[in-house]
Amino acid sequence: MPNEAGDALRVDAFDFDLPERLIALRPVRPRSAARLLVAEGGGLQDRHFRDLPAILRAGDLLVFNDTRVLPVRLSGTRRRGAGETATVARIEVTLTERQGPDLWDALARPARRLRTGDLIAFADLAAEVVGRGEGGAVLLRFDRAGAVLDRAIERVGAMPLPPYIAGRRPADARDREDYQTRLARRDGAVAAPTAALHFDEALLAALDGAGIERCTVTLHVGPGTFLPVTAEYVHEHRMHAEWGEIDAATAGVIARARAEGRRVIPVGTTALRLIETAAAGG
Repeated sequence: MPNEAGDALRVDAFDFDLPERLIALRPVRPRSAARLLVAEGGGLQDRHFRDLPAILRAGDLLVFNDTRVLPVRLSGTRRRGAGETATVARIEVTLTERQGPDLWDALARPARRLRTGDLIAFADLAAEVVGRGEGGAVLLRFDRAGAVLDRAIERVGAMPLPPYIAGRRPADARDREDYQTRLARRDGAVAAPTAALHFDEALLAALDGAGIERCTVTLHVGPGTFLPVTAEYVHEHRMHAEWGEIDAATAGVIARARAEGRRVIPVGTTALRLIETAAAGG
């Protein structure tokens, strides 16, 4: 919304140049070797995630997002007609939200090549376009349902990489491990909670040894993370809804840490926005 001076904040105020050579196409291994910028007391330090046990304090509470990313990017073909007059188009879809045992909302590309009633074949999995929306949104009805459909998607799907990576290389088998956090437990995300990707078993054990507590919440990262901001002003941008949950036990852990004056540190923006929404009564 407009600021106190009555001026609306323009989206292009956040534009900056990021050279392609600085965009990593693969995460570093081991995970905890990733670089970490520490901002404290007005100063900046270049560190690594493996240094966190020495940077954090005993008693700090780290809050992780335990969502598990589904391999929901499907590549297929749309065929119209038969014989020599048949037309074929390559179609990519990213499933975004389940609407029924055999129904999924999805983002399709190129959506202009699809119309209601079209059939798309994804290897041995097929879907019919039963609805269309704005911005490439489609509703797909698959040729199987429930757990059978889940297994088929797991088999033929690929991990939904961020657009700045997907535009430069195809997804592969290694991405299924690289873009899943070590604390992933609950199926439902269409993108990874990236801050937690830098924590491996050795770092988690070191944090435990340093007396740093942790708990988990669940926020299934939604399709909005892939969509560009097209509004001219920040207050005009329409945010997409996401499903999240903080159970009573975890809420108690967070409340106790706050009551004892200990720091509560969300690991990344997904955990942060879920905690803030819950605290605001959203």
